[in-house]
Amino acid sequence: MSDFIDKAKHRAEDLIGEAKEKIGNVTGNDDLAAEGVADQGEAKVKKAGDTVSDKVSDIKDKFTS
Repeated sequence: MSDFIDKAKHRAEDLIGEAKEKIGNVTGNDDLAAEGVADQGEAKVKKAGDTVSDKVSDIKDKFTS
């Protein structure tokens, strides 16, 4: 269950980053836009970790089944 929650948090972080970037661009706030881009980058790294974790779990399940 915590895996699902982590994935949801990472997706939310990505969406918040997108919103910050767009708001920053519309308002001319370069710092906010840059923060949004950074947030998206962090979320993408976390989501990649989720994918690796899922693949490792799949492989583990194949060997233990």
